[in-house]
Amino acid sequence: MRVPFYKLQALGNDFIVVAREHLPEAEAVGRWAARWCHRHCGIGADGVILVAPLSPGSGADFEMRLWNADGTEAEISGNGIRCLAAYLLFTHRWQQPSVRIRTKAGVKRLERIRQEGARFEFLTDMGTPALSSEAIPMALEPARPHVIGLPIRIGEREIPITACSLGNPHCIVFVDDLAAVDVRELGSALERYPLFPERTNVEFVRVRDRRNLEMRVWERGVGETLASGTGASAALVAAVLNGLAEREAWVHTSMGALHVQWRPDDQILVVGPAEVVFWGEWVGE
Repeated sequence: MRVPFYKLQALGNDFIVVAREHLPEAEAVGRWAARWCHRHCGIGADGVILVAPLSPGSGADFEMRLWNADGTEAEISGNGIRCLAAYLLFTHRWQQPSVRIRTKAGVKRLERIRQEGARFEFLTDMGTPALSSEAIPMALEPARPHVIGLPIRIGEREIPITACSLGNPHCIVFVDDLAAVDVRELGSALERYPLFPERTNVEFVRVRDRRNLEMRVWERGVGETLASGTGASAALVAAVLNGLAEREAWVHTSMGALHVQWRPDDQILVVGPAEVVFWGEWVGE
C-alpha cells in the first residue's frame, strides 16, 4: 500500500502528517504508527497526525487525530497542532490566516503570524488548564482542587510534583540542574506512576528567572522529546502555581523557545514555530 505523507517539525518535535483520504480506515494508523515512527526502519518521528476536513457548521475546519510513536492515541500535541496548521497552509488545503482544529482535547484556534517558505510561526489558543486531581486525572483520595508540590516516592527518593492537564496529563518536577537529571529513568517511572491512571507526560523544569524557564520532556508513549507545546504550557502553569514565574514567560528547550502566556481569563496562548521538512510516499505493506 502506498501512503503519501509530509514530515514536519516544531523545535525538533517531529511528526508525520497523513490525509485521511489516503487510508482505507483511520484506525489503521494505530497499527502502523510504531513502524512509521521508527528512526531506523521507518520514516522517523515522535508521532503521526491524521487530518480530515470538516463540513461547514461543525464548529471547526479540520479534525486532527494523533498517535504516539508506540501506537497509542493521544489527545493533543501543542507542537503537533502547529505542524498540522503549517501542513494545511503549505499544501494549500487551507488559505485563511486562522484555522480551527478539532482534537480530542477540544477545538483549538491557530493564527499564522508569519511564513517564510516552508517555515511558519503561529499563535495557538491552548484553552484553559485543568488543575483538579479529578480532571488531570489523578487517583488521589480525597480529591484535591490543586496538585502543588505533592511529595511522591520513587525508589529511595521523595520528589515533589505539580500536576495539571492541557487536554492531556502533565507532571512537572522542578530541578536545579537539567543536565544532571536522568530523564529516561525518572521520566519513565513518573509516566507510569500509579497515581496517574492514564499515564502522564513529565516535564523537568529549571527556573532561570521569573520570565525564563528551561525544560526537558519525557513524553507519554514516546520517551524523551526535544520539545512539547502542551509541556511548555504546563511548565508555566506549574511555575506560576508555585510562585516561581510570572504569567507570561519564555520556555526554553535545546532547540529553541516557546512564548507562553497564561491570561487572566485563564486561557493559555503559545507562540512558536513549525516547519515542513520533506514529503514522500510510504511503500510498505
